[in-house]
Amino acid sequence: MKDARSGGDKKVLLMGNPNVGKSVIFSRLTGARVAISNYPGTTVGFSHGEMKFGAGEIAMLMDVPGVYSLHSLSRAEEVAMEMLEKGNVVINVVDATNLERNLFLTLELKERGVPVVVALNMWDETRHKGIEIDVARLEKELGIPVVATCGLTGVGIKRLVERLTEAEVKKFPKLDRDHKWEEIGKMLDVSQKLRHHHHTLLERLEDISTRPVTGLPIAALVVYFSFRAIVFIAEGLINYVMDPLFEKIWWPLMTSLSSYLGENGIVHDLLIGKLVAGEVDFGQSFGLLTAGLYVPLAAVLPYIISFYLILGILEDLGYLPRLATQVDNLMHQLGLHGYAILPFILGLGCNVPGAMALRLMESRREKFIAGTLMAIAVPCMAQIAMIVGLVGSRGGEYVALIFGVLFTVFVVKGFILNRVMKGRSPEILWEIPPYRMPKPAAIIKKLWMRVSEFLGEAVPYVLLGILFVNILYISGIFNWLSNIFAPVLNGLWSLPKETISAMIIGFLRKDVAVGMLRPLGLTTKQLVIACTVLAIYFPCLATFIVMLRELGIRDMIKSAGLMLLTAAVVGGLLNLIL
Repeated sequence: MKDARSGGDKKVLLMGNPNVGKSVIFSRLTGARVAISNYPGTTVGFSHGEMKFGAGEIAMLMDVPGVYSLHSLSRAEEVAMEMLEKGNVVINVVDATNLERNLFLTLELKERGVPVVVALNMWDETRHKGIEIDVARLEKELGIPVVATCGLTGVGIKRLVERLTEAEVKKFPKLDRDHKWEEIGKMLDVSQKLRHHHHTLLERLEDISTRPVTGLPIAALVVYFSFRAIVFIAEGLINYVMDPLFEKIWWPLMTSLSSYLGENGIVHDLLIGKLVAGEVDFGQSFGLLTAGLYVPLAAVLPYIISFYLILGILEDLGYLPRLATQVDNLMHQLGLHGYAILPFILGLGCNVPGAMALRLMESRREKFIAGTLMAIAVPCMAQIAMIVGLVGSRGGEYVALIFGVLFTVFVVKGFILNRVMKGRSPEILWEIPPYRMPKPAAIIKKLWMRVSEFLGEAVPYVLLGILFVNILYISGIFNWLSNIFAPVLNGLWSLPKETISAMIIGFLRKDVAVGMLRPLGLTTKQLVIACTVLAIYFPCLATFIVMLRELGIRDMIKSAGLMLLTAAVVGGLLNLIL
Protein backbone atom coordinates (compact mmCIF):
# COMPACT_ATOMS: atom_id res chain seq x y z
CA MET A 1 0.00 0.00 0.00
CA LYS A 2 1.54 3.26 -1.11
CA ASP A 3 -0.63 5.70 0.84
CA ALA A 4 -1.99 5.50 4.37
CA ARG A 5 -5.39 7.15 4.74
CA SER A 6 -5.30 7.33 8.51
CA GLY A 7 -2.75 7.09 11.25
CA GLY A 8 -2.28 4.29 13.74
CA ASP A 9 -2.47 0.60 13.04
CA LYS A 10 -3.29 -0.47 9.50
CA LYS A 11 -6.92 -1.35 8.85
CA VAL A 12 -7.90 -3.58 5.92
CA LEU A 13 -11.56 -3.55 4.89
CA LEU A 14 -13.23 -6.55 3.28
CA MET A 15 -16.04 -5.19 1.09
CA GLY A 16 -18.40 -6.67 -1.45
CA ASN A 17 -21.96 -7.53 -2.36
CA PRO A 18 -23.86 -9.90 -0.08
CA ASN A 19 -23.17 -13.63 -0.63
CA VAL A 20 -19.90 -13.29 -2.51
CA GLY A 21 -17.90 -15.39 -0.03
CA LYS A 22 -16.47 -12.56 2.10
CA SER A 23 -16.83 -14.49 5.35
CA VAL A 24 -14.90 -17.47 3.96
CA ILE A 25 -12.04 -15.25 2.79
CA PHE A 26 -12.18 -13.47 6.15
CA SER A 27 -11.64 -16.76 8.01
CA ARG A 28 -8.80 -17.65 5.64
CA LEU A 29 -7.03 -14.38 6.38
CA THR A 30 -7.56 -14.22 10.13
CA GLY A 31 -7.70 -17.81 11.36
CA ALA A 32 -10.17 -18.77 14.08
CA ARG A 33 -9.74 -16.03 16.68
CA VAL A 34 -12.10 -13.27 15.60
CA ALA A 35 -14.53 -10.95 17.32
CA ILE A 36 -18.01 -9.81 16.34
CA SER A 37 -19.08 -6.30 17.30
CA ASN A 38 -21.80 -3.82 16.58
CA TYR A 39 -20.72 -0.70 14.81
CA PRO A 40 -20.85 2.22 17.33
CA GLY A 41 -24.32 3.67 17.66
CA THR A 42 -25.95 0.99 15.50
CA THR A 43 -27.20 -2.59 15.59
CA VAL A 44 -25.23 -3.44 12.46
CA GLY A 45 -22.68 -6.15 13.29
CA PHE A 46 -19.31 -6.81 11.70
CA SER A 47 -16.43 -9.21 12.29
CA HIS A 48 -12.85 -8.15 12.90
CA GLY A 49 -9.58 -9.95 13.47
CA GLU A 50 -5.87 -9.78 12.81
CA MET A 51 -4.07 -10.67 9.60
CA LYS A 52 -0.57 -10.49 8.19
CA PHE A 53 0.23 -7.47 6.06
CA GLY A 54 3.43 -6.67 4.21
CA ALA A 55 6.80 -7.53 5.73
CA GLY A 56 5.76 -9.10 9.01
CA GLU A 57 3.24 -6.40 9.96
CA ILE A 58 -0.08 -7.21 11.61
CA ALA A 59 -3.18 -5.34 10.41
CA MET A 60 -6.77 -5.35 11.59
CA LEU A 61 -9.13 -6.92 9.05
CA MET A 62 -12.74 -5.72 9.21
CA ASP A 63 -15.51 -7.58 7.41
CA VAL A 64 -17.75 -4.73 6.27
CA PRO A 65 -21.48 -5.56 5.98
CA GLY A 66 -22.38 -6.65 2.45
CA VAL A 67 -23.62 -3.83 0.22
CA TYR A 68 -24.48 -3.38 -3.45
CA SER A 69 -23.52 0.30 -3.64
CA LEU A 70 -22.40 3.30 -1.58
CA HIS A 71 -25.54 5.37 -2.00
CA SER A 72 -26.68 5.19 1.64
CA LEU A 73 -29.94 3.47 0.79
CA SER A 74 -29.79 1.37 3.97
CA ARG A 75 -28.23 1.53 7.43
CA ALA A 76 -25.70 -1.15 6.38
CA GLU A 77 -24.56 1.04 3.48
CA GLU A 78 -24.22 4.03 5.81
CA VAL A 79 -22.04 1.93 8.13
CA ALA A 80 -19.99 0.73 5.15
CA MET A 81 -19.31 4.30 4.08
CA GLU A 82 -18.30 5.34 7.62
CA MET A 83 -15.95 2.36 7.91
CA LEU A 84 -14.52 3.18 4.49
CA GLU A 85 -13.27 6.50 5.85
CA LYS A 86 -11.24 4.69 8.54
CA GLY A 87 -9.61 2.04 6.37
CA ASN A 88 -6.17 2.03 4.80
CA VAL A 89 -6.88 -0.42 2.00
CA VAL A 90 -9.91 -2.29 0.67
CA ILE A 91 -10.18 -5.89 -0.48
CA ASN A 92 -13.16 -5.79 -2.83
CA VAL A 93 -14.53 -9.35 -2.99
CA VAL A 94 -16.27 -9.96 -6.28
CA ASP A 95 -18.33 -12.95 -7.42
CA ALA A 96 -16.42 -13.98 -10.53
CA THR A 97 -19.50 -15.73 -11.91
CA ASN A 98 -21.50 -12.47 -11.86
CA LEU A 99 -19.09 -9.69 -12.77
CA GLU A 100 -21.69 -7.40 -14.27
CA ARG A 101 -23.52 -6.90 -10.96
CA ASN A 102 -20.44 -6.93 -8.71
CA LEU A 103 -18.23 -4.49 -10.62
CA PHE A 104 -20.65 -1.62 -9.97
CA LEU A 105 -19.42 -1.41 -6.35
CA THR A 106 -15.84 -1.73 -7.60
CA LEU A 107 -16.25 1.37 -9.78
CA GLU A 108 -17.76 3.28 -6.87
CA LEU A 109 -14.76 2.41 -4.70
CA LYS A 110 -12.46 3.60 -7.51
CA GLU A 111 -14.29 6.93 -7.68
CA ARG A 112 -13.63 7.54 -4.01
CA GLY A 113 -9.89 7.15 -4.56
CA VAL A 114 -9.41 4.45 -1.93
CA PRO A 115 -6.58 1.88 -2.37
CA VAL A 116 -8.35 -1.23 -3.68
CA VAL A 117 -7.41 -4.82 -4.57
CA VAL A 118 -10.09 -6.90 -6.28
CA ALA A 119 -10.51 -10.53 -5.25
CA LEU A 120 -12.22 -12.45 -8.06
CA ASN A 121 -13.80 -14.98 -5.73
CA MET A 122 -15.53 -18.26 -6.59
CA TRP A 123 -12.91 -18.72 -9.29
CA ASP A 124 -13.49 -22.48 -9.40
CA GLU A 125 -17.13 -21.90 -10.35
CA THR A 126 -16.21 -19.84 -13.42
CA ARG A 127 -14.54 -22.83 -15.04
CA HIS A 128 -17.47 -25.09 -14.22
CA LYS A 129 -19.94 -22.60 -15.66
CA GLY A 130 -17.93 -22.10 -18.85
CA ILE A 131 -16.86 -18.54 -17.99
CA GLU A 132 -13.40 -17.52 -19.16
CA ILE A 133 -11.96 -14.37 -17.60
CA ASP A 134 -8.75 -12.75 -18.75
CA VAL A 135 -7.57 -11.53 -15.34
CA ALA A 136 -4.67 -9.49 -16.72
CA ARG A 137 -6.95 -7.69 -19.21
CA LEU A 138 -9.58 -7.03 -16.54
CA GLU A 139 -6.87 -5.60 -14.27
CA LYS A 140 -5.72 -3.32 -17.07
CA GLU A 141 -9.27 -2.13 -17.73
CA LEU A 142 -9.94 -1.46 -14.04
CA GLY A 143 -6.54 0.06 -13.34
CA ILE A 144 -6.27 -1.69 -9.95
CA PRO A 145 -4.76 -5.06 -8.86
CA VAL A 146 -6.99 -8.08 -9.52
CA VAL A 147 -6.40 -11.57 -8.05
CA ALA A 148 -8.39 -14.73 -8.80
CA THR A 149 -9.36 -16.48 -5.52
CA CYS A 150 -11.41 -19.32 -4.14
CA GLY A 151 -12.18 -18.86 -0.45
CA LEU A 152 -13.42 -22.43 -0.15
CA THR A 153 -10.11 -24.00 -1.17
CA GLY A 154 -7.65 -21.19 -0.46
CA VAL A 155 -6.62 -20.69 -4.08
CA GLY A 156 -5.15 -17.22 -4.61
CA ILE A 157 -5.38 -16.11 -0.96
CA LYS A 158 -1.63 -15.94 -0.50
CA ARG A 159 -1.24 -13.92 -3.72
CA LEU A 160 -4.04 -11.61 -2.56
CA VAL A 161 -2.14 -10.76 0.62
CA GLU A 162 1.06 -10.18 -1.33
CA ARG A 163 -0.62 -7.72 -3.70
CA LEU A 164 -2.15 -5.58 -0.96
CA THR A 165 1.07 -3.56 -0.92
CA GLU A 166 0.42 -2.59 -4.56
CA ALA A 167 -2.86 -0.86 -3.77
CA GLU A 168 -2.57 2.92 -4.04
CA VAL A 169 -4.64 6.07 -4.01
CA LYS A 170 -5.67 7.02 -7.54
CA LYS A 171 -8.02 9.70 -8.84
CA PHE A 172 -10.55 8.32 -11.31
CA PRO A 173 -13.20 10.38 -13.11
CA LYS A 174 -16.74 10.16 -11.69
CA LEU A 175 -19.42 8.68 -13.90
CA ASP A 176 -23.14 8.70 -13.47
CA ARG A 177 -25.06 5.45 -12.95
CA ASP A 178 -25.76 4.82 -16.64
CA HIS A 179 -22.15 5.42 -17.62
CA LYS A 180 -20.99 2.93 -14.98
CA TRP A 181 -23.10 0.18 -16.49
CA GLU A 182 -21.84 1.12 -19.94
CA GLU A 183 -18.25 1.00 -18.70
CA ILE A 184 -18.83 -2.44 -17.12
CA GLY A 185 -20.24 -3.72 -20.40
CA LYS A 186 -17.14 -2.60 -22.30
CA MET A 187 -14.83 -4.25 -19.75
CA LEU A 188 -16.65 -7.56 -19.97
CA ASP A 189 -16.63 -7.51 -23.77
CA VAL A 190 -12.81 -7.58 -23.82
CA SER A 191 -12.07 -9.62 -20.68
CA GLN A 192 -14.80 -12.28 -20.43
CA LYS A 193 -15.99 -15.07 -22.72
CA LEU A 194 -18.78 -17.56 -22.23
CA ARG A 195 -18.66 -21.12 -23.55
CA HIS A 196 -20.29 -24.47 -22.94
CA HIS A 197 -18.24 -26.66 -20.63
CA HIS A 198 -18.55 -30.35 -19.78
CA HIS A 199 -17.02 -31.25 -16.43
CA THR A 200 -14.30 -33.86 -16.48
CA LEU A 201 -14.26 -36.63 -13.88
CA LEU A 202 -11.31 -35.06 -12.07
CA GLU A 203 -13.10 -31.68 -11.95
CA ARG A 204 -16.15 -33.32 -10.41
CA LEU A 205 -13.92 -35.01 -7.85
CA GLU A 206 -12.28 -31.64 -7.08
CA ASP A 207 -15.70 -30.18 -6.35
CA ILE A 208 -17.00 -32.86 -4.02
CA SER A 209 -13.69 -33.28 -2.16
CA THR A 210 -13.40 -29.58 -1.25
CA ARG A 211 -16.97 -28.82 -0.17
CA PRO A 212 -17.38 -29.45 3.60
CA VAL A 213 -20.60 -31.44 3.28
CA THR A 214 -19.04 -34.03 0.99
CA GLY A 215 -15.36 -33.31 1.66
CA LEU A 216 -15.30 -34.45 5.30
CA PRO A 217 -16.81 -37.90 4.63
CA ILE A 218 -14.45 -38.28 1.67
CA ALA A 219 -11.50 -37.34 3.89
CA ALA A 220 -12.54 -39.99 6.42
CA LEU A 221 -12.86 -42.59 3.66
CA VAL A 222 -9.50 -41.64 2.13
CA VAL A 223 -7.74 -41.98 5.48
CA TYR A 224 -9.51 -45.28 6.25
CA PHE A 225 -8.81 -46.94 2.90
CA SER A 226 -5.28 -45.55 2.83
CA PHE A 227 -4.46 -47.33 6.06
CA ARG A 228 -6.22 -50.47 4.91
CA ALA A 229 -4.02 -50.38 1.80
CA ILE A 230 -0.93 -49.71 3.92
CA VAL A 231 -1.61 -52.71 6.15
CA PHE A 232 -2.48 -54.95 3.18
CA ILE A 233 0.73 -54.12 1.31
CA ALA A 234 2.89 -54.32 4.43
CA GLU A 235 1.50 -57.66 5.56
CA GLY A 236 2.03 -59.03 2.08
CA LEU A 237 5.67 -57.93 2.09
CA ILE A 238 6.20 -59.44 5.55
CA ASN A 239 4.50 -62.77 4.87
CA TYR A 240 5.75 -63.39 1.35
CA VAL A 241 9.10 -61.58 1.18
CA MET A 242 10.80 -60.64 4.43
CA ASP A 243 9.83 -63.54 6.70
CA PRO A 244 10.81 -66.18 4.11
CA LEU A 245 14.16 -64.44 3.54
CA PHE A 246 14.99 -64.38 7.24
CA GLU A 247 13.68 -67.88 7.91
CA LYS A 248 15.29 -69.63 4.94
CA ILE A 249 18.55 -67.68 4.68
CA TRP A 250 19.37 -65.76 7.86
CA TRP A 251 18.01 -68.18 10.48
CA PRO A 252 20.31 -71.09 9.47
CA LEU A 253 23.30 -68.74 9.54
CA MET A 254 22.40 -67.46 13.01
CA THR A 255 21.83 -70.99 14.26
CA SER A 256 25.27 -72.04 13.04
CA LEU A 257 26.88 -68.95 14.61
CA SER A 258 25.08 -69.66 17.89
CA SER A 259 26.46 -73.20 17.98
CA TYR A 260 29.94 -71.90 17.14
CA LEU A 261 29.77 -69.44 20.07
CA GLY A 262 28.69 -72.17 22.48
CA GLU A 263 25.06 -70.99 22.74
CA ASN A 264 25.84 -68.66 25.67
CA GLY A 265 28.34 -66.14 26.98
CA ILE A 266 28.76 -62.40 26.66
CA VAL A 267 29.63 -62.38 22.94
CA HIS A 268 26.78 -64.76 22.18
CA ASP A 269 24.28 -62.66 24.13
CA LEU A 270 25.39 -59.49 22.38
CA LEU A 271 25.31 -60.91 18.83
CA ILE A 272 22.60 -63.59 19.02
CA GLY A 273 20.81 -62.91 22.29
CA LYS A 274 19.13 -65.44 24.56
CA LEU A 275 17.87 -68.64 22.95
CA VAL A 276 14.13 -69.31 23.24
CA ALA A 277 13.30 -72.99 23.74
CA GLY A 278 16.83 -73.76 22.56
CA GLU A 279 16.44 -71.88 19.27
CA VAL A 280 17.12 -68.47 17.79
CA ASP A 281 13.97 -66.31 17.89
CA PHE A 282 14.15 -63.12 15.86
CA GLY A 283 11.49 -61.42 17.95
CA GLN A 284 12.72 -62.39 21.43
CA SER A 285 16.41 -63.34 21.29
CA PHE A 286 17.28 -59.64 21.18
CA GLY A 287 20.78 -59.85 19.73
CA LEU A 288 22.44 -57.42 17.36
CA LEU A 289 22.28 -59.86 14.45
CA THR A 290 18.84 -61.25 15.26
CA ALA A 291 16.29 -58.72 16.54
CA GLY A 292 18.69 -55.92 15.62
CA LEU A 293 18.19 -56.68 11.92
CA TYR A 294 14.80 -58.39 11.94
CA VAL A 295 12.90 -55.59 13.68
CA PRO A 296 13.84 -52.71 11.32
CA LEU A 297 14.09 -54.75 8.10
CA ALA A 298 11.39 -57.41 8.37
CA ALA A 299 8.87 -56.05 10.88
CA VAL A 300 9.04 -52.30 10.24
CA LEU A 301 10.43 -51.61 6.75
CA PRO A 302 7.41 -53.14 4.93
CA TYR A 303 5.12 -50.70 6.74
CA ILE A 304 7.41 -47.80 5.93
CA ILE A 305 7.45 -48.78 2.24
CA SER A 306 3.68 -49.11 2.04
CA PHE A 307 3.07 -45.89 4.00
CA TYR A 308 5.31 -43.73 1.84
CA LEU A 309 3.95 -45.35 -1.32
CA ILE A 310 0.37 -44.35 -0.45
CA LEU A 311 1.51 -40.93 0.80
CA GLY A 312 3.35 -40.29 -2.47
CA ILE A 313 0.26 -41.16 -4.50
CA LEU A 314 -1.93 -38.79 -2.45
CA GLU A 315 0.70 -36.04 -2.73
CA ASP A 316 1.06 -36.27 -6.50
CA LEU A 317 -2.68 -36.63 -7.00
CA GLY A 318 -3.12 -33.28 -5.23
CA TYR A 319 -5.29 -34.52 -2.37
CA LEU A 320 -3.18 -33.56 0.66
CA PRO A 321 -3.93 -29.79 0.44
CA ARG A 322 -7.62 -30.67 0.25
CA LEU A 323 -7.28 -32.85 3.33
CA ALA A 324 -5.64 -29.88 5.08
CA THR A 325 -8.61 -27.71 4.08
CA GLN A 326 -11.10 -30.19 5.53
CA VAL A 327 -9.32 -30.41 8.90
CA ASP A 328 -8.61 -26.68 9.13
CA ASN A 329 -11.48 -25.98 11.54
CA LEU A 330 -10.36 -28.75 13.88
CA MET A 331 -6.74 -27.63 13.69
CA HIS A 332 -7.73 -24.06 14.59
CA GLN A 333 -9.32 -25.35 17.77
CA LEU A 334 -5.91 -26.79 18.62
CA GLY A 335 -4.11 -23.52 17.92
CA LEU A 336 -2.89 -24.59 14.48
CA HIS A 337 -3.96 -24.27 10.86
CA GLY A 338 -4.94 -27.02 8.45
CA TYR A 339 -1.49 -27.52 7.00
CA ALA A 340 -0.29 -28.67 10.43
CA ILE A 341 -1.82 -31.99 9.41
CA LEU A 342 1.32 -32.62 7.33
CA PRO A 343 3.74 -33.04 10.28
CA PHE A 344 1.19 -35.39 11.81
CA ILE A 345 0.82 -37.42 8.62
CA LEU A 346 4.60 -37.59 8.18
CA GLY A 347 4.88 -38.51 11.85
CA LEU A 348 2.69 -41.53 11.23
CA GLY A 349 5.41 -42.81 8.90
CA CYS A 350 8.32 -41.78 11.10
CA ASN A 351 8.37 -39.11 13.80
CA VAL A 352 11.77 -37.84 12.58
CA PRO A 353 10.50 -36.30 9.28
CA GLY A 354 7.37 -35.28 11.18
CA ALA A 355 9.55 -33.31 13.61
CA MET A 356 11.53 -31.84 10.72
CA ALA A 357 8.26 -30.61 9.20
CA LEU A 358 7.71 -28.41 12.27
CA ARG A 359 9.69 -25.75 10.43
CA LEU A 360 6.59 -25.32 8.24
CA MET A 361 4.95 -23.75 11.28
CA GLU A 362 5.56 -20.02 11.33
CA SER A 363 5.49 -19.17 15.04
CA ARG A 364 7.15 -20.56 18.15
CA ARG A 365 3.69 -21.22 19.61
CA GLU A 366 2.63 -23.31 16.61
CA LYS A 367 5.84 -25.31 16.65
CA PHE A 368 5.47 -26.06 20.34
CA ILE A 369 1.85 -27.20 20.07
CA ALA A 370 2.41 -29.26 16.92
CA GLY A 371 5.64 -30.86 18.18
CA THR A 372 4.17 -31.72 21.58
CA LEU A 373 1.01 -33.22 20.09
CA MET A 374 2.98 -35.26 17.56
CA ALA A 375 5.35 -36.68 20.20
CA ILE A 376 2.50 -37.46 22.60
CA ALA A 377 -0.23 -38.83 20.39
CA VAL A 378 1.11 -39.66 16.90
CA PRO A 379 2.89 -43.05 16.96
CA CYS A 380 5.15 -43.83 14.02
CA MET A 381 4.29 -46.61 11.59
CA ALA A 382 6.95 -48.83 13.14
CA GLN A 383 5.33 -48.50 16.55
CA ILE A 384 1.85 -48.91 15.08
CA ALA A 385 2.97 -52.12 13.42
CA MET A 386 4.32 -53.51 16.70
CA ILE A 387 1.17 -52.51 18.62
CA VAL A 388 -1.11 -54.07 16.01
CA GLY A 389 0.95 -57.24 15.92
CA LEU A 390 1.27 -57.57 19.70
CA VAL A 391 -2.09 -56.32 20.98
CA GLY A 392 -4.11 -57.45 17.96
CA SER A 393 -3.75 -61.07 19.04
CA ARG A 394 -5.74 -60.19 22.20
CA GLY A 395 -8.56 -58.67 20.15
CA GLY A 396 -9.04 -55.84 17.69
CA GLU A 397 -11.09 -53.88 20.23
CA TYR A 398 -7.99 -53.41 22.37
CA VAL A 399 -6.04 -51.99 19.43
CA ALA A 400 -8.96 -49.62 18.80
CA LEU A 401 -8.94 -48.66 22.49
CA ILE A 402 -5.26 -47.68 22.41
CA PHE A 403 -5.60 -45.51 19.32
CA GLY A 404 -8.89 -44.09 20.57
CA VAL A 405 -7.16 -42.98 23.76
CA LEU A 406 -4.30 -41.43 21.76
CA PHE A 407 -6.75 -39.50 19.56
CA THR A 408 -8.63 -38.27 22.63
CA VAL A 409 -5.35 -37.13 24.19
CA PHE A 410 -4.44 -35.40 20.91
CA VAL A 411 -7.67 -33.38 20.83
CA VAL A 412 -7.92 -32.62 24.56
CA LYS A 413 -4.26 -31.71 24.92
CA GLY A 414 -4.35 -29.48 21.85
CA PHE A 415 -7.53 -27.76 23.05
CA ILE A 416 -5.93 -27.06 26.44
CA LEU A 417 -2.66 -25.79 24.97
CA ASN A 418 -4.55 -23.49 22.61
CA ARG A 419 -6.44 -21.95 25.55
CA VAL A 420 -3.47 -21.73 27.92
CA MET A 421 -0.73 -20.50 25.60
CA LYS A 422 -0.82 -16.86 24.63
CA GLY A 423 -0.89 -16.01 20.95
CA ARG A 424 -3.14 -15.99 17.92
CA SER A 425 -4.36 -18.71 15.61
CA PRO A 426 -2.60 -18.34 12.25
CA GLU A 427 -4.32 -17.70 8.96
CA ILE A 428 -4.44 -20.46 6.35
CA LEU A 429 -2.59 -19.50 3.16
CA TRP A 430 -1.88 -22.12 0.52
CA GLU A 431 -2.66 -22.95 -3.05
CA ILE A 432 -4.69 -26.03 -3.93
CA PRO A 433 -3.59 -27.57 -7.22
CA PRO A 434 -5.98 -29.31 -9.62
CA TYR A 435 -6.08 -33.08 -9.51
CA ARG A 436 -3.45 -34.71 -11.70
CA MET A 437 -2.74 -38.37 -12.39
CA PRO A 438 0.40 -39.39 -10.46
CA LYS A 439 3.49 -40.38 -12.42
CA PRO A 440 4.91 -43.76 -11.31
CA ALA A 441 8.53 -42.70 -11.86
CA ALA A 442 8.17 -39.68 -9.56
CA ILE A 443 6.42 -41.74 -6.87
CA ILE A 444 9.12 -44.44 -6.94
CA LYS A 445 11.87 -41.81 -6.73
CA LYS A 446 10.32 -40.18 -3.66
CA LEU A 447 9.68 -43.60 -2.13
CA TRP A 448 13.34 -44.57 -2.54
CA MET A 449 14.54 -41.31 -0.99
CA ARG A 450 12.26 -41.63 2.03
CA VAL A 451 12.99 -45.31 2.62
CA SER A 452 16.71 -44.61 2.39
CA GLU A 453 16.32 -41.84 4.96
CA PHE A 454 14.43 -44.21 7.27
CA LEU A 455 17.06 -46.94 6.98
CA GLY A 456 19.79 -44.43 7.71
CA GLU A 457 17.95 -43.35 10.87
CA ALA A 458 16.38 -46.61 12.04
CA VAL A 459 18.94 -49.38 11.70
CA PRO A 460 21.81 -47.61 13.55
CA TYR A 461 19.53 -46.62 16.45
CA VAL A 462 17.99 -50.09 16.70
CA LEU A 463 21.45 -51.67 16.86
CA LEU A 464 22.61 -49.05 19.36
CA GLY A 465 19.51 -49.60 21.48
CA ILE A 466 19.87 -53.36 21.56
CA LEU A 467 23.57 -53.07 22.40
CA PHE A 468 22.74 -50.62 25.17
CA VAL A 469 20.03 -52.85 26.66
CA ASN A 470 22.24 -55.94 26.55
CA ILE A 471 25.01 -54.07 28.33
CA LEU A 472 22.54 -52.98 31.03
CA TYR A 473 21.36 -56.58 31.41
CA ILE A 474 24.86 -58.02 31.61
CA SER A 475 26.04 -55.38 34.09
CA GLY A 476 23.00 -55.86 36.34
CA ILE A 477 21.91 -52.22 36.04
CA PHE A 478 18.48 -53.25 34.80
CA ASN A 479 17.74 -55.14 37.99
CA TRP A 480 18.79 -52.09 40.03
CA LEU A 481 16.56 -49.77 37.99
CA SER A 482 13.67 -52.21 38.16
CA ASN A 483 13.78 -52.19 41.96
CA ILE A 484 13.86 -48.37 42.08
CA PHE A 485 10.93 -47.81 39.70
CA ALA A 486 8.90 -50.85 40.75
CA PRO A 487 6.65 -48.85 43.15
CA VAL A 488 5.81 -46.33 40.40
CA LEU A 489 5.22 -48.92 37.70
CA ASN A 490 3.19 -51.21 39.93
CA GLY A 491 1.39 -48.65 42.05
CA LEU A 492 0.43 -46.17 39.34
CA TRP A 493 0.05 -48.40 36.28
CA SER A 494 -0.11 -51.96 37.71
CA LEU A 495 2.86 -52.98 35.58
CA PRO A 496 5.56 -55.45 36.68
CA LYS A 497 9.03 -54.09 37.35
CA GLU A 498 10.40 -55.91 34.29
CA THR A 499 8.69 -53.36 32.03
CA ILE A 500 11.35 -50.83 33.05
CA SER A 501 13.56 -52.30 30.32
CA ALA A 502 10.96 -51.39 27.66
CA MET A 503 10.53 -47.92 29.15
CA ILE A 504 14.26 -47.25 28.99
CA ILE A 505 14.71 -48.58 25.47
CA GLY A 506 11.75 -46.44 24.41
CA PHE A 507 14.09 -43.46 24.60
CA LEU A 508 15.98 -45.04 21.69
CA ARG A 509 13.35 -46.89 19.64
CA LYS A 510 9.68 -47.08 20.62
CA ASP A 511 8.89 -49.92 18.24
CA VAL A 512 11.65 -52.02 19.81
CA ALA A 513 10.34 -51.09 23.25
CA VAL A 514 6.85 -52.38 22.36
CA GLY A 515 8.41 -55.59 21.05
CA MET A 516 10.17 -56.06 24.41
CA LEU A 517 6.78 -56.39 26.10
CA ARG A 518 6.09 -59.67 24.28
CA PRO A 519 8.08 -62.05 26.50
CA LEU A 520 6.93 -60.45 29.79
CA GLY A 521 3.63 -62.34 29.92
CA LEU A 522 1.54 -59.23 30.56
CA THR A 523 -2.23 -59.39 30.96
CA THR A 524 -4.35 -57.66 28.32
CA LYS A 525 -4.97 -54.75 30.70
CA GLN A 526 -1.25 -54.37 31.40
CA LEU A 527 -0.43 -54.62 27.71
CA VAL A 528 -2.90 -51.85 26.81
CA ILE A 529 -1.55 -49.57 29.56
CA ALA A 530 2.10 -50.27 28.68
CA CYS A 531 1.60 -49.63 24.94
CA THR A 532 -0.36 -46.43 25.59
CA VAL A 533 2.20 -45.09 28.07
CA LEU A 534 5.07 -45.96 25.72
CA ALA A 535 3.36 -44.03 22.92
CA ILE A 536 2.87 -40.93 25.10
CA TYR A 537 5.72 -40.56 27.53
CA PHE A 538 8.69 -39.47 25.37
CA PRO A 539 9.87 -39.38 21.75
CA CYS A 540 12.60 -41.67 20.51
CA LEU A 541 16.15 -40.31 20.59
CA ALA A 542 16.27 -39.33 16.90
CA THR A 543 12.98 -37.43 17.16
CA PHE A 544 14.10 -35.80 20.40
CA ILE A 545 17.25 -34.46 18.73
CA VAL A 546 15.28 -32.98 15.81
CA MET A 547 12.65 -31.48 18.13
CA LEU A 548 15.40 -29.99 20.27
CA ARG A 549 16.77 -28.26 17.20
CA GLU A 550 13.35 -27.00 16.09
CA LEU A 551 11.95 -25.97 19.49
CA GLY A 552 15.04 -24.94 21.43
CA ILE A 553 16.15 -26.15 24.86
CA ARG A 554 13.58 -24.26 26.94
CA ASP A 555 10.53 -25.35 24.92
CA MET A 556 11.84 -28.90 24.59
CA ILE A 557 12.12 -29.18 28.38
CA LYS A 558 8.54 -27.89 28.75
CA SER A 559 7.32 -30.29 26.06
CA ALA A 560 9.07 -33.26 27.69
CA GLY A 561 7.53 -32.35 31.04
CA LEU A 562 4.06 -32.31 29.49
CA MET A 563 4.72 -35.71 27.90
CA LEU A 564 5.72 -37.32 31.22
CA LEU A 565 2.79 -35.72 33.06
CA THR A 566 0.32 -36.83 30.38
CA ALA A 567 1.69 -40.39 30.41
CA ALA A 568 1.36 -40.56 34.21
CA VAL A 569 -2.22 -39.28 34.16
CA VAL A 570 -3.46 -41.34 31.19
CA GLY A 571 -1.79 -44.54 32.42
CA GLY A 572 -3.27 -44.01 35.88
CA LEU A 573 -6.76 -43.42 34.47
CA LEU A 574 -6.57 -46.56 32.32
CA ASN A 575 -5.47 -48.52 35.40
CA LEU A 576 -8.58 -47.31 37.25
CA ILE A 577 -11.02 -47.78 34.38
CA LEU A 578 -9.96 -51.13 32.88
